[in-house]
Order: sequence, then C-alpha cells, then structure tokens
Amino acid sequence: MRFVPRFTDGRAFPQPLGKIVCVGRNYAEHARELDNPVPEAPLLFIKPASSAVSLEETIDAPFARGEVHFETELALLVGETLKDADAADAAEAERAIVGIGLALDLTLRDVQGRLKAKGHPWEVAKGFDGACPLSAFLPLGAVPNWSALAFTLAVDGEERQHGHGADMLFPVPELVAEMSRHFTLEPGDVVLTGTPAGVGELSRGAELRLALTGGLEVVTRVVD
Repeated sequence: MRFVPRFTDGRAFPQPLGKIVCVGRNYAEHARELDNPVPEAPLLFIKPASSAVSLEETIDAPFARGEVHFETELALLVGETLKDADAADAAEAERAIVGIGLALDLTLRDVQGRLKAKGHPWEVAKGFDGACPLSAFLPLGAVPNWSALAFTLAVDGEERQHGHGADMLFPVPELVAEMSRHFTLEPGDVVLTGTPAGVGELSRGAELRLALTGGLEVVTRVVD
C-alpha cells in the first residue's frame, strides 16, 4: 500500500507522497565513523516514493540481501513548491516546510559497499521497497528553532543515536535551499536531513523507539 503523508493530529496531507530527497554525511561524526571524508557541500540523493512505508508498522527488512543498517533522520514535509531558493534567505526555504517527523534511512550496507568499490551508483542499496519508514508529521504552526531540535533512537532500550540540529553541517534552511536548486521541491515531497553517529546493523526482532522534540514518539519492531 502506498504511504500517505499525514499529520499527528490525524489529518491526511492533501497531496500524495512525492520524491524523498536525502543528504549524506550531514553530521561530521557520522562521516568519520564510516571512514568517509567530511563533505564541503551537501551530498544529495533521492529515494523513490515506493521506498516509503509507515514507521508505525513493523519493519520487514530484506535480510536475505545482506546487512541492513539503520540511520535515524529528521524528516521534513514539503507543502509549497520551492525552486532555486536563495540560501541566504532562510525564510524562503522555511515557508515550504509544513511538517517535521522522523525517518529511518535503511541501507543495504554490503550491497552499497560492493557498488561503491566498483565506482557504480548505489541507489539499489538505498531505494528498495521499504527502505524509508516514515512517521506522521508534527504540523508547523511557526518556524521552529532548527538548531534546538533533537531526536533519538533506542534499540532494545539502549540509546544508539542522538541527533541535534546544532550539529548539522548544513542547517535545515540552507540544506532545503540547496536541494531546491537541483530538484524542484513540490508539495508531498519529503526531505531527509542526514543521520548522526551511531548507525548500526538492524537485528531481527529488535524493538526501536524513536523520539523527537515536540512530543513525537514512535515504537516499532523489526520482523523476526
């Protein structure tokens, strides 16, 4: 069933889910933990809408294809068309964002490693069906303090990831503006803002608890 963006107050978003625009290595410590250089500009890629599933449902990961890694991220729901935004005008990019939530950027790490070693594209490691569990979105009545936003992931009761907006290499308005200069952002699109350090292998049967500043909390489980 196609994922339908919705708000935490129960309202469905009036547009269908579009593309999911992502950024790699937006936290320096995450880049270092994977032995990657810290980027000087955002490293952008896209997950198709078919990769999205509800985070509230159980996660059915494709373990037969190798290690599946979790990467917890702040997710932004786009509500207005944004194209060629000015990075110096934060308000322009912020007006396009109507909701904030959480996502798991699931990654077939073995597959990705083999493809990268050969210099090949690695979309199949990031864009497979079910690769992007998404939560409902907290509606934005006002622009939040992006640098104060924090989110966590606990696996079987142990905190594994803690992300803080102040630690992003490319803050939300700058990142969204940069994305809009490469891909027109349209209502129903989702932006993923990168994952902090602490990524790891997803285990069968694991319980995942995700929480975001503002009262969003989701508990889910990996299919055993």
